[in-house]
Amino acid sequence: MHTISHRLGWLLCALTVLAGCATNPVTGEKELKLVSEGQELQIGTQNYAPMQQTEGGPYDLDPELVAYVRGVGNRLAAVSDRPLPYEFAVINNSIPNAWALPGGKIAINRGLLTELRSESELAAVLAHEIVHAAAGHSAQAMQRGMLLQGAIIATAVAANDSDYANIAVAGANIAAQLISQRYGREAELESDEYGMRYMSRAGFDPQGAVDLQETFVRLNEGQRTDWLSGLFASHPPSHERVAANRQTASTLPPGGDPGRERFGAAMQRTLAAKPAYDAYDKGRRALAERQPRVALAEADKALGLEPREAHFHALRGDARFLQKDYARAIASYDAALSHRDNFFYYHLQRGLARERMRDDAGAKRDLENSIKLLPTGPAHFALGNIAARNRQYDVAKKHYQIAASSQGELGLSAQTSLLRLDLPDNPERYLQKRAGLDGEGQLVVQIGNPTKVPVTEIRLGVRFVDAGGRVREMVRELQGKLSGGQTSQIPTGLGPFTDARQFQVVILSARVAE
Repeated sequence: MHTISHRLGWLLCALTVLAGCATNPVTGEKELKLVSEGQELQIGTQNYAPMQQTEGGPYDLDPELVAYVRGVGNRLAAVSDRPLPYEFAVINNSIPNAWALPGGKIAINRGLLTELRSESELAAVLAHEIVHAAAGHSAQAMQRGMLLQGAIIATAVAANDSDYANIAVAGANIAAQLISQRYGREAELESDEYGMRYMSRAGFDPQGAVDLQETFVRLNEGQRTDWLSGLFASHPPSHERVAANRQTASTLPPGGDPGRERFGAAMQRTLAAKPAYDAYDKGRRALAERQPRVALAEADKALGLEPREAHFHALRGDARFLQKDYARAIASYDAALSHRDNFFYYHLQRGLARERMRDDAGAKRDLENSIKLLPTGPAHFALGNIAARNRQYDVAKKHYQIAASSQGELGLSAQTSLLRLDLPDNPERYLQKRAGLDGEGQLVVQIGNPTKVPVTEIRLGVRFVDAGGRVREMVRELQGKLSGGQTSQIPTGLGPFTDARQFQVVILSARVAE
């Protein structure tokens, strides 16, 4: 396998004149390299904090556990074949998952930590992610996209956590794609093998990687939905990986203490809080099903067990928000922010509640604070509404334009609001036109509406040279409504013409069909 990869790497380098060619620091294989190390570092640095926001924010309820995880990660990073500015974060998310961004920015969810049973299993997870970063697997995925699409790499943030999936705004969504992509078979086997080598070098028991994969296979066969939506989505387990890990373990020096007691001691506080997070997760599911009373009951249960967790206060606020009890929702968001003021969601939700109560100054302050942590469609849309109410139309247009990139109902609402303000003055920015002659030389204009918003009162200006050589101007209007995604023809009744240079057509005005 390595011989074929070696030859293929040299072949790609020979065929790709403009591309770089490099030796992979982990495997020693020659490979095509379109993404420079500087770009990898930049992408990781720029996206690490926003990606943590989209996944639930940093886990800070148990700082001793976070320090322990970082200590294990740093021991492994110290023996990596590629020196990078490695960082390790614990994310406040119950979905069992772990991920790595280019440049060595690594995260593990609270939900995965509670499923592990030993320090060696934790080391196996982190070592695996270190290899993904060190071997440039994410960068290689980016290269495949560049080769297939001719894309220019741009950094962006987007959410993929169930609570925040459709609210972050960005262009290319590269960071979210990198942590949610399904790694190829070779990349997974490579990360398992070299990760076990790192474990051995750092003094961890590599048998932990075997135990971990055996557990993963059992969970995968049991179709546990939380695992399927988490780690298994990007790191699919298999019997092949278990067998490969056993083979690798047989070639390494015998491991030492698997660290079950050390891991158990480090996890004690977080495991004690697990029933509270279970109640919180039930509450969030109830909220998604629009059952605010159930969500409130679960929030109260969670807060009774762990009153310092800001997520639980925010759940109570979200339930009250759904009940349109905005004043009490704001009080709950105040409580959340008193415990944790560096998570975008609490600022966002309090800003939205204040906007509902027409507290424009307070809402604007909260929404702008949320955007500093993570730009989102709801924040920009609400800021657009506030600006429009205060006749700051240019400001409103900018916010609506950003929010219009969102998916679903929010994006459509933002696009409608944007068009309502801007379409009458700049119709050609949104509508398409194509003018031509029919079989009798009469001028026909086709109007297209590529937006999702219905438009009416479309007026055309036609400037043409008549048979006597005089320049004339006429106005024609499309009757009725032009729905989003549709086209229509306007027979102008002008002509006959023999040359397209005899006329010019512009869209003079239009408005959103209410």
